[in-house]
Amino acid sequence: MAAEPPSSLSYRTTGSTCLHPLSELLGIPLDQVPFTNWTPSVCLVNFVACQLFALFAAFWFRIYLSPGKTSPDVRHAFATIFGIYFVIFCFGWYSVHLFVLVLMCYGIMVTASVSSIHRPLMIVTQKITTLAFQVHDGLGRRAEDLSAEQHRLAVKVKPSFLQYLSYLLNFMSVIAGPCNNFKDYVAFIEGRHTHMKLLEVNWKQRGFQSLPEPSPTGAVIRKLYMTLVSLLLFLTLTKTFPVTCLVDDWFVHKANFLTRLCYLYIVMQASKPKYYFAWTLADAVNNAAGFGFSGVDKNGNFCWDLLSNLNIWKIETATSFKMYLENWNIQTATWLKRVCYERVPWYPTVLTFVLSALWHGVYPGYYFTFLTGTLVTVAARTMRNNYRHYFLSSKALKVAYDVVTWAVTQLAVSYTVAPFVMLAVEPTISLYKSMYFYLHIISLLIILFLPVKPHAHIQRQPQTLNSINKKKKD
Repeated sequence: MAAEPPSSLSYRTTGSTCLHPLSELLGIPLDQVPFTNWTPSVCLVNFVACQLFALFAAFWFRIYLSPGKTSPDVRHAFATIFGIYFVIFCFGWYSVHLFVLVLMCYGIMVTASVSSIHRPLMIVTQKITTLAFQVHDGLGRRAEDLSAEQHRLAVKVKPSFLQYLSYLLNFMSVIAGPCNNFKDYVAFIEGRHTHMKLLEVNWKQRGFQSLPEPSPTGAVIRKLYMTLVSLLLFLTLTKTFPVTCLVDDWFVHKANFLTRLCYLYIVMQASKPKYYFAWTLADAVNNAAGFGFSGVDKNGNFCWDLLSNLNIWKIETATSFKMYLENWNIQTATWLKRVCYERVPWYPTVLTFVLSALWHGVYPGYYFTFLTGTLVTVAARTMRNNYRHYFLSSKALKVAYDVVTWAVTQLAVSYTVAPFVMLAVEPTISLYKSMYFYLHIISLLIILFLPVKPHAHIQRQPQTLNSINKKKKD
């Protein structure tokens, strides 16, 4: 008789198992792999424990290792050592892949991405490629060939090894991100971060008589409140509406099409809180350390959203596919824009979606989502260009247009991202067959039969300093 598999989850994780009893007590599944029996809840508990510890460490870092009390090298070293410890605690021997990648890339600054197994490897891939292009812009290209943003972010001196390690492995962002710019990070470590951002927005014109010292405490409290709400929703909604419902017999064979449409939307809504939780907590950790200040808004309030990865209100009220994507995983979208969309000479939308899929990993569901997303993006842009102007003549028409486009956007996003959550081929095909591939068919018909306005690459490319100077002369 075959031996029964052990009940303990300890053998299913490469990270620390010291919190295993807590994971069993809470019974929290790790739902990244919903169609297998692998549910290493200890990994999720390790992740949360590390992020909470990072939050307290961030406050301590800001107060007791402030730039006025210690040197940048000490701050770099502390941030790096804690970051390495967190990675080993969460992922154990798997973290060797991360450290090998980091060491290999120093000196050559490779821009080749790798398929990621764990979130830290995904974040490090973003940071390495970001830094590689910014070093290339600073050392390998003429200033007049750069856009204004590329010129601002260009790194003109090769980073030291300690700066490089700290940027990639600091404890604030190594586990859950977000990706950030090297110059912003170094300015934060050296104590120039908030002053630099205030100078960018011309703080004197904002009514300040002297250079203020913005505190992140209020922003951290607000984000922790949102984190708690998201965690509660995750623990309740995800169990009530699991993604596995989308492949059960009732959904596939018995429910009518309208019911399937609504139920798919509900299940996808229930899958969002885990992202809201992880990204908002990561944002709060960076803010608690004093990193993430973005300037002053039109009302004179300090803003701490430089590293924010999502805008929940704009996501839930999005009236276009573009608006939804612009406010979801913001820092990853910015990374894709800077390393791919603005640099490739042909098919920027398609190639950006392909890069995004490769970066996320090898699960087939990712490729279903991004290929569908490419199709939907083109179709949505075509519809908007052809019909939106007819609804701008009156307020009532505009409101009606916004309501309809909100509903269409939410349903389209639910349909598009379902494979991303389901991961495997078989459940994805089963779901799309039960939905009659309706969005694929509609999108193809729109693209084939509606006129598509040309979207020239030159319109997409950011203005270079050369072109800006020419306009000024004219």
